[in-house]
Amino acid sequence: MNVAGAVLCGGRSTRMGRDKATMPVGGEAMAARVAAVLRDAGCDPVVAIGGDANALIALGLDVVGDLHPGEGPLGGIITALDAFAGACAVVVVGCDMPWLSIATVAAVLAGLGEHEVAAAHGDRREPLCAAWRPSALSRLRLRFDEGVRAVHRVLDDCDSVTVEVDPASVRNVNSAADMGGATCGDDG
Repeated sequence: MNVAGAVLCGGRSTRMGRDKATMPVGGEAMAARVAAVLRDAGCDPVVAIGGDANALIALGLDVVGDLHPGEGPLGGIITALDAFAGACAVVVVGCDMPWLSIATVAAVLAGLGEHEVAAAHGDRREPLCAAWRPSALSRLRLRFDEGVRAVHRVLDDCDSVTVEVDPASVRNVNSAADMGGATCGDDG
C-alpha cells in the first residue's frame, strides 16, 4: 500500500512562545521526531506541511508549502491530501506529538480499512493523528470553502472511524508545562 506521511508544522505556537516544530525534545526537534516515526512505520515519502521552510529543511525534512497558511490544521490536511492525491492513504500528524509511536501509526492505518479517515483515540479523539484517503479531499475543500476550520467537524462529515491507541503516544505539547519531565531547550 502506497502510504505518504505529513507532519503539520504551520501553527503559530502562541502558547509555547516559540516554534514547536523545531523545539527539541530529547535532543531532537519535534517535527523531525514525528517524521522519523512516520518513516519507520512505512510512510514514504514523508514531508513537513507549512512552517518555517528553511528551519525544517535544515532538519533534513522535505517541505510542502501550506496552501492555506494561517487557516489552521484543516488547511494543512487539505494541502497534504492534494500533494499526495495518488497515494492510497496519507497519515497526517501534528508536529507537537513528540511521543508518537510506530504502533499508533500502524493502528490508524489498520483501522482505515475502506473508510475515508481513521483517527487515533487516546483519552479523546485526536483528529491530528489520522490516516486519510485522498478521496476525502473534495469534501474537505467544500467544508473549508464554507468556512469550517475545525478538523473534528469535518471528521463528522466523513466516513470516519476512531482507533484506540496509547494515550501517551498522541499527547500533544502546547506549552512548556506539557513537556513534563522531557528534556527540552535550545540545545537540540
